[in-house]
Amino acid sequence: MRRLIPFLLLLCVLLPACAGDGLKTLRLKDARYHVELAVDPASRTRGLMFRDSMPKDHGMLFVFPYNERQAFWMKNTRIPLDILYFDDEGRFVSASYRTPPCGAGDRCPSYPSSARARYVLELNAGVGEALALAPGDRLELPSDLPPAR
Repeated sequence: MRRLIPFLLLLCVLLPACAGDGLKTLRLKDARYHVELAVDPASRTRGLMFRDSMPKDHGMLFVFPYNERQAFWMKNTRIPLDILYFDDEGRFVSASYRTPPCGAGDRCPSYPSSARARYVLELNAGVGEALALAPGDRLELPSDLPPAR
């Protein structure tokens, strides 16, 4: 057992998940949000599915490899969300506010961006809407944002 403890401590130093919560902080208008990142196909597909709640100042940032029209749905998502679309320069282009949950057996509609987007921010319903975003408002991304895959 004594040999195992130093090994586990070394793993915690080497693995980012042990060193912190894995959240990135971004800024939108005068608000800060702690976001999980979805930068690969698997994490973008899973998104916020099967969550029963999320803290008010938390969300998920989806990062896509290309600036193109995006469309989201709420399949297996249990909490209503604001879906905010931003172009490759982080400028706000459109939103779907108070997007309702959609269960596994339901027919779920799609919520497309009105213009090309590279970043999509999901926040709790009403949180993004309260920011009164206008086209061109900037999303300040973390400086150490990993590239999309």
